[in-house]
Amino acid sequence: MSISQAAPGVVGPFAGLDVPWLLRMRAESRRNHPFLIWAPFEAPARSWSYGEFHERVGALAAGLVKRGIKPGDYVLVHLDNCIEAMLAWFACVELGAIAVTTNTRSAAAEMEYFAGHCGAVAAITQPAYAELISAHCRDLRWIAVISHDAGAVPAQGAARGDRFESLFADSADRPRRATDPFAPCSVQYTSGTTSRPKAVLWTHANALWGGKINAAHEDLHQGDVHQTYLPLFHTNALAYSMLASLWVGATCVIQPRFSASRFWNVALEHGCTWTSTIPFCLKALLEHEIPKHHKFRLWGTAVNDPPPFAGFGVKTMGWWGMTETITHGIVGEVDQPNTPMSIGRAAPEYEIRITDDDGRPTEVGDTGNLLIKGIPGLSLFAEYLHNDKATRESFDEHGYFITGDRVTLLDNGFIKFGDRAKDMLKVGGENVAASEIEQVVALVPGVREAAVVAKKHPMLDEVPVVFIIPLAGVAAAPADLQDKVMAACRNALADFKVPREIIFVDEMPRSTLEKVAKAELRKLLE
Repeated sequence: MSISQAAPGVVGPFAGLDVPWLLRMRAESRRNHPFLIWAPFEAPARSWSYGEFHERVGALAAGLVKRGIKPGDYVLVHLDNCIEAMLAWFACVELGAIAVTTNTRSAAAEMEYFAGHCGAVAAITQPAYAELISAHCRDLRWIAVISHDAGAVPAQGAARGDRFESLFADSADRPRRATDPFAPCSVQYTSGTTSRPKAVLWTHANALWGGKINAAHEDLHQGDVHQTYLPLFHTNALAYSMLASLWVGATCVIQPRFSASRFWNVALEHGCTWTSTIPFCLKALLEHEIPKHHKFRLWGTAVNDPPPFAGFGVKTMGWWGMTETITHGIVGEVDQPNTPMSIGRAAPEYEIRITDDDGRPTEVGDTGNLLIKGIPGLSLFAEYLHNDKATRESFDEHGYFITGDRVTLLDNGFIKFGDRAKDMLKVGGENVAASEIEQVVALVPGVREAAVVAKKHPMLDEVPVVFIIPLAGVAAAPADLQDKVMAACRNALADFKVPREIIFVDEMPRSTLEKVAKAELRKLLE
């Protein structure tokens, strides 16, 4: 049953509330406390208090109304991390428009599809992307362009479009509308692999859920300072970092993107206590000196207490979530020991099932398909926009969302991530998880990052091939590193799991959250 069809008399956790309420409440209760600190690479940081930010959001919302944006309209927010991205998101949400945050690495054809699919009426972007938006999103009424590219001076001249600054009006005219926690709030497009990307629609209740539950899972408090460099167009930074900080009245430091050389300086300057990160970033930070007197107390990432990163001296909690779950469906413990390299236990706000391909529950030690049950429009996404068929088919007959991930049940309820179903290899009739091989290779000294994909084989169907980025200072084609990798694999893996080929590269193709775009690696093999 959809949340919007809940029985009369049922009172939800956000009855009478929405995202504008949350920002307004914080502007009243924490008016002079820093909410967002914009820390560009080439200029001094700029702090926005809760009161100041709320005022500017109101001015932009009023200006968007004057530019013809109405409740229910879709507005593209195609921006790298910057303060304008947050102003645009909150202003759209305040007036009742739907903010559509899109991956700035998207190709022209993808942007054309996004704009057409959601029916966007306007776009807010930056100079580097203005020409692409103008040329390929042709049904927009207008495009507004900010003055910089994630803090950097634009490489080109004046961009096509209106100046973002011209959109602002008087915050006294900020729009008022009826509060509905289940009204549409925002859209994120998932990364398409075998089909068109799907548009994940969140309600206001979804966004509030993300703020409240993420803050609880992360043990965030109003004195925390959350360092944020993952992309704000994605759930991780948007909900795990920014909305969670807003919920408790904490501070969120926004960097344009991840930079290993700038990470610690920013952390020390602003007294950062928390960061949501990914293994790619942690690997890069290992190449830099770790300050003795930083203030970090917790980090969140893909797995609990990964041994290679113990040297940071920060408790690292694991978690698992998706755009569709808004928060973590599986999460590590803050105050108790976690099983290293697991992703945690089932979060108390959800029901988790792990089944074999026939739908039977898996035993401890077995790998199966991950399913999760929540409430659509509250603890799960509302729907895939304009795609009823995909929405229906993403749930099983018992109402569980089919995640497409495979996980292994461990002792004491801990769970270990296996792989995306599409990242399973079929080697001579044997199922092989690419992640199992990657975890072995990643621990070899001299390896910065590893990605395993399948290569077609005339007799075995598929065989594993590993792409490796060596650590800085390792030769371009290090024969000894290749020998070490093969030795580690032969020692830790069954023979059919051992890579048949090792390819050294300087960089990997990337998708959202710096994840390796394995489809591109497969193309290289072809």
